Amino acid sequence: MLDCTSRCVFIIYICILISRFLYSDEVQIGPETVMTTLYTAKKYAVPALEAHCVDFLTKHLRADNAFMLLTQARLFDEPQLASLCLDTIDKSTMDAISAEGFTDIDIDTLCAVLERDTLSIRESRLFGAVVRWAEAECQRQQLPVTFGNKQKVLGRALSLIRFPLMTIEEFAAGPAQSGILSDREVVNLFLHFTVNPKPKVDYIDRPRCCLRGKECSINRFQQVESRWGYSGTSDRIRFTVNRRISIVGFGLYGSIHGPTDYQVNIQIIDYEKNQTLGQNDTGFSCDGTASTFRVMFKEPIEILPTVCYTACATLKGPDSHYGTKGLKKVIHESPTASKTCFVFYSSPGNNNGTSIEDGQIPEIIFYT
Repeated sequence: MLDCTSRCVFIIYICILISRFLYSDEVQIGPETVMTTLYTAKKYAVPALEAHCVDFLTKHLRADNAFMLLTQARLFDEPQLASLCLDTIDKSTMDAISAEGFTDIDIDTLCAVLERDTLSIRESRLFGAVVRWAEAECQRQQLPVTFGNKQKVLGRALSLIRFPLMTIEEFAAGPAQSGILSDREVVNLFLHFTVNPKPKVDYIDRPRCCLRGKECSINRFQQVESRWGYSGTSDRIRFTVNRRISIVGFGLYGSIHGPTDYQVNIQIIDYEKNQTLGQNDTGFSCDGTASTFRVMFKEPIEILPTVCYTACATLKGPDSHYGTKGLKKVIHESPTASKTCFVFYSSPGNNNGTSIEDGQIPEIIFYT
């Protein structure tokens, strides 16, 4: 609380500030006074002065102060500034969460960030930052820093950590030993990593994509037929793209024999370098229809223009539907982005039979 003298000084400051701005349209704003000035502009409804403050903050926005400014933007109801802060956090997530201001944010701001699909950070490192926030919050609430209290202060924020995106090694080294998850949750997540069919877990498995844009997909087949078999050999198709994208998963065909669970390994390989850029050992459940079923990578895989890649899927399960009348070139058009053109080529060597004309891997799911 301000004492009487300080309150009087503050009122005088407000009067001088507003008067100077109203009569001269000039105001001197600095890092030490900008938040007080913004509060003043909001309180006394001086939108032009408010705009000056927001412009100052925007010009001085960096990764190491993004969380501090995001908290203020939410407090003062400045959606434009908040959006710019979130964009900065998306692009430089590791730098932003390493700054001191991260552990000072409130729980609602923490949840708003954890809900985003556009953070550019491994989930295991994000979990470590959230644990640091929980320890700081326990101290703010004058609670002992125990496993139970960290779980308590995190509340719904804990459910926004995407544990299924971690590798089993990352999960074992961090969250499994943190004491924040219950024994049952740890067991279920270990089962999710290691067995098929996978048990349901109450955590999001949608990849976070550091590239902005909407999720898109293309399907290279024009018709669906029955009976494609699997004997342990991978289905492969090569492709190039005309622009930079991020692939997040495939759509695969399911069983012709009704509802079934499949075990599958999916990969993206740099064809020229013969280098695996991303893979996931996972599974999916199908319902017996001729639809495609989503199988996702743990993290987005960056695809560069004109480079040749191989999409690879190795399925274990009964005979499935498959695609025919395949297209060599598929163009995805977006009202907000340039056209994305995929060109497909048959993959030589050890292939289960998938080609341009027919086979598996009908759908590629990506972000532009």
